[in-house]
Amino acid sequence: MLVDLKASSLFSVEGKTVFLTGASGFLGRTFANALLQNGATVIAVGRSERLVHACEMWASQFGAARVHAIQVDMYDLAAFRAKLDEVAETHKIDVLINNAHELGPGTGFNVPEGSLENASIEQFERNLTGGVYWPALTVQKLGTRMKTRGHGSIINLATMYALVAPRPSLYEGTRFMNPPGYSASKAAMVAFTRYIASFWGPFNVRANALIPGPFSNTEDTTANAVNSADPFLEKLKSFTALNRIGRPHELLGALLFLASDASTFVTGQSIVVDGGWTAV
Repeated sequence: MLVDLKASSLFSVEGKTVFLTGASGFLGRTFANALLQNGATVIAVGRSERLVHACEMWASQFGAARVHAIQVDMYDLAAFRAKLDEVAETHKIDVLINNAHELGPGTGFNVPEGSLENASIEQFERNLTGGVYWPALTVQKLGTRMKTRGHGSIINLATMYALVAPRPSLYEGTRFMNPPGYSASKAAMVAFTRYIASFWGPFNVRANALIPGPFSNTEDTTANAVNSADPFLEKLKSFTALNRIGRPHELLGALLFLASDASTFVTGQSIVVDGGWTAV
């Protein structure tokens, strides 16, 4: 079989339809922009008004036919299921990216109540809902159609804390807190990724996890954002081999690799993009 070996063909997402949750977040909007720039159609999911504004901007730049906004509170599972059913009936999804997760006080981030000693069942439930059940629901509703058609790529966004524990010294003396429920939920997401790969591999549906390291949000004013002058960033940098934090666009090579036909023999894997954090 002849294969076009040019990178422009191997890594192409031209004409693919991508379902992306958390599309207007810090990483999600970079993902959406890159996919659109490379010829994909994006079904962008989020709950804030920021999603609407972002999709309006993308539609004006790339054409309304290639941008579809779905504004929904994913915690409202009935509403989210209804939206997924609608998408399943109206679109053929080639790539499913589970990126959404709540990074705020509700999941225990950056509040004393989020510590191991104080974490509540509600925080654990919200983390597990975002890290496990949202991906499970999208896979059931949309991935099953991939299985029927005989092709598809599922990409689950995890974290380096699915592989290694947070360093306590990183958070000492700061306002930041990385809650135990987040690590637990993302580790479960990685296990779920392997499960999909095992059961659906025979149907040519691939599932992989993308594992970012320190990609601190210095652009927004959300609960999990970091001021670019915050000393916490210097502590973060010191734990990486490259001595810096990641920039959102530095995840795009791995994302496009997994979304494209360049990775047709890659499934059940975790691709770590962490500046060497977990290597040393």
